[in-house]
Amino acid sequence: MSGAGQIHPVRPEPVPVEPVRSRFVMPDAAAAEPGEDLVAVGADLAPGTLLAAYRSGMFPMPVDPNRRRSRIAWFSPDPRGIVPLDGLHVSRSLRRSLKRFEVRMDSSFEEVVRACGDPGRPGRWITEAIIDAYVEMHRLGWGRSVEVHDDRGRLVGGLYGLRIGGLFAGEAMFHRATDASKVAMVATVDWLNATGATLFDVQWVTDHLASMGAVEVSRHDYLRLLAAAVDQHGS
Repeated sequence: MSGAGQIHPVRPEPVPVEPVRSRFVMPDAAAAEPGEDLVAVGADLAPGTLLAAYRSGMFPMPVDPNRRRSRIAWFSPDPRGIVPLDGLHVSRSLRRSLKRFEVRMDSSFEEVVRACGDPGRPGRWITEAIIDAYVEMHRLGWGRSVEVHDDRGRLVGGLYGLRIGGLFAGEAMFHRATDASKVAMVATVDWLNATGATLFDVQWVTDHLASMGAVEVSRHDYLRLLAAAVDQHGS
C-alpha cells in the first residue's frame, strides 16, 4: 500500500497450473451433520487434493501437530466465517495506520506462512508439512500472500491463502506491529474487489475478524456462495 491502500505487486498476476488430480475422493461437505465442523480424516496434502478439498468447501488441519507424521483432518465449519467484500469495517485509527505501512503481494510467501506458524503462538497448527504444501501451491500459482512492511522495510504483518477463481480462502495472518494484520486485511479486500472475486473465506469468525466486518453463514449458504465463486471464473 502506497500511503493509502494499494498493493505493490512484485510480479504479474499468476496463471495457476492445474495439478495432477487427487487419488482421493473428497467427501460431500453438504452431507455432514449440521453444526459439525469436522468432515473427514485422512488423505494427503498434494496439490490436487488441496484443490479438490477447497472446491468442495473443506480445508485441512493436522490432527496432532506435535507428532512428526500427524494425520490430516478436513473441516467445513457450520457456521462458516466470511468477510463480505462490500462490508469491511475500517475505523478512523486504522485509516491512519494505512499511511504508515507499505503492502506488497507474493514477495515473501514462505516467510509469511512461517510467521503465521510461529511455534510460540498459542494453538499452533502450521506444521512443516503444511508449510511445504502451501509453498508448493504458491509455486503453482494458487497460493497468495499479502505482506505488510514498516518504514524500515521490515515484514511486520501479513496473511496468506489460496485464490481459486472468485474465491480467496484465507488461511492465517500475523502481526508484529499494531494494526499490521488489519492493514493486510484492507489490502486483501481491495485486491479481491479489483480482481472480480466474490467470496473471502476466513473459516471461523474471531473477535478480531468480527471487528472488521466478518460474519457467519450456514454451511449450506457457504457452499452455494462457493459454487458461484468457483464457477464464475471457470475453475
